[in-house]
Amino acid sequence: MSRNAVPSAWSEAYPRGVSHAAEGRPGTTDTWFRGAIEVLVGVPGVLRAGLALAEGGGRRLLFAASDRDNADRVDWCAVDGYEDIPLNIAVRTGRLVAGSLVELAGRFPDFVGRQNQEMRAIASVPLSADGRVLGGFALFFGTDQPFDEAQLAALRRLGERLGHDLRRSRPGGTFESRSLAEEPFPDGARVATHLVAAEPRGVAPARQFVRRTLSRWGIDGDFMDTAVLCVSELVTNAIIHSAAGCEVRVVLQHGVLTATVRDRGTSTGHAERSASDPLAVHGRGLQIVDALSSRWGSELDSVGMTVWCQLEVS
Repeated sequence: MSRNAVPSAWSEAYPRGVSHAAEGRPGTTDTWFRGAIEVLVGVPGVLRAGLALAEGGGRRLLFAASDRDNADRVDWCAVDGYEDIPLNIAVRTGRLVAGSLVELAGRFPDFVGRQNQEMRAIASVPLSADGRVLGGFALFFGTDQPFDEAQLAALRRLGERLGHDLRRSRPGGTFESRSLAEEPFPDGARVATHLVAAEPRGVAPARQFVRRTLSRWGIDGDFMDTAVLCVSELVTNAIIHSAAGCEVRVVLQHGVLTATVRDRGTSTGHAERSASDPLAVHGRGLQIVDALSSRWGSELDSVGMTVWCQLEVS
């Protein structure tokens, strides 16, 4: 295939999308994966494709690939979202990372060193919907790629299409339970969870929970005050939007505190607000969390909203 023929082939491969979502029928994450992976491995020159979903407050990704046995059940595995590899960078920053293995070797030497000798180029692309990054996909090519403007634009469009399909296919997150207490957490991390009643007076106990937990972990002073304020704003927003209360989880690992607030949806059982602005009712809350935290984000599914923020202890 000539260099000039690649963008045309890609343009033909990408508009197909994932059929069950495109036709408006709700599915599951595994159903979405099988449709998405079929599209990805059909791209010219691709030897292998992988998909990663953001979970656990952004610190963890669920990853599955085309070269695994996904017949009966998709073989998802949890990986560290902060490992320095192209796909993780794409998910964390929302920016596409692509290049030949020679070009990527300088930035990702360990990752490139683990690749099969048949691989010639890699593209890692964020999956996005409603202005939020939900995960990413990686394409491993056995042929040289131009990665010119046309091809990169096609990749970004595919990331948006698959992200939209994923958004419609996730009834309540990838894990069977929406309880934060039941979700996995990194080895060695300190974790605590708290249930918040579906009423305004539930905010005060949530603040007390954070203070009590951080004090037990030997953290106080200004950092504690900042963490309490951020959680207070997130819980207040969740209570306003949800008719069934919310849950708070704080995780401390490697000097980083991740605070996650997950509501349980509206009285109609589905989210009624835009993921592009999860704190839309209280602009002040968004401004405070954005100003005080090192990172924050949200995940909106058909049940409710999960919003998280991270604070660096040291």
